[in-house]
Amino acid sequence: MKVTPQRLFRRVAVAEAITWALLLTGMFLKYVTETTDLGVRVFGMVHGVVFIAYCLAVVVVAIDQRWTVLRSFVGLAAAVPPFATVPFDLAMEKRGAFGDWRLLDGESSAPLDRPVSWLLRKPAQGALAAVVVVAALTGLALLVGPPVGG
Repeated sequence: MKVTPQRLFRRVAVAEAITWALLLTGMFLKYVTETTDLGVRVFGMVHGVVFIAYCLAVVVVAIDQRWTVLRSFVGLAAAVPPFATVPFDLAMEKRGAFGDWRLLDGESSAPLDRPVSWLLRKPAQGALAAVVVVAALTGLALLVGPPVGG
């Protein structure tokens, strides 16, 4: 099955919403029932990784599909409130914000287009690069520390 911008975006948007549900369940167990903090520790990390992957997907799709800065910002901001990535994805589908990969066939001279074009034309290396970027950003987030109140 061919991975289109919409298919990639939808998968990551749904995964981000699912990890929100898992994290909120962990928070319920920790703070309401006071039974365990394991859910927050495990699902907090999973959600953090998927959050970063979602943000990376927004950037790649936004560059390839030539989204406006405002649309791109709203896409990134949709990761903050629980479950907002899915309505954002559906709204973008309704507005026709997804087409075929623009940068798959040829390289553009625009500075931001070049790395995205490379990611799309070399899917194995692109996937590895994406994993490395997500791991590096996750590591940086761990160095900075948990969110306030975490």
